Amino acid sequence: MTATLGVLGSLLLVVLFGSVVPVVPTGAAVSGAAALAAHQHPVTVVLVVLAGAVGAYVGDLATFVLLRWGGERVVRRVPGLRSGQRVERMPARVREGHVSTLLVSRLIPGGRVPVLLAAAVAGLAWRRFAVANAPASLLWSVLYAAIGVLGRAVFPEPWESVVAAVVLVVVISQLVGWWNRRRQVPEDPLVTR
Repeated sequence: MTATLGVLGSLLLVVLFGSVVPVVPTGAAVSGAAALAAHQHPVTVVLVVLAGAVGAYVGDLATFVLLRWGGERVVRRVPGLRSGQRVERMPARVREGHVSTLLVSRLIPGGRVPVLLAAAVAGLAWRRFAVANAPASLLWSVLYAAIGVLGRAVFPEPWESVVAAVVLVVVISQLVGWWNRRRQVPEDPLVTR
């Protein structure tokens, strides 16, 4: 039981860190932990979901507070955001569909931070963000845990299901990122409006 609590605590910290520093593959961590938990003791999958959700939630709150503190400076310093077109459209989306916007931003690679930045710059109230982000974090964790559990159902060995879950999450993330980059049409500076 102590080892399980240690692993869950580590998962929580990894997801929290990855939510603040978005280079850590947090979805893969939750999927791998869920696959391993499903092999060892299926009830612990619920604990994996909770640890992932709490880590994502606290990490998002920390990121939101940091962006709220320095959001305007970030917008001015990032070359792609100076035009403000994408950031200007985002606050309305965040206000209209808090949970759905936050959930979708969590599922799209590279989508969470721009949405958090837009919410912070738009002045979304901290309490409102905290309430809207709770179900988004929980649903995100459930989704990635489900990927891990499906890996467990397909592969008989724990290590195989963990590797399959991590590879599946990375492949899906790369495909979605590729698709998003492909859909973005670069603006032609020669075209007048």
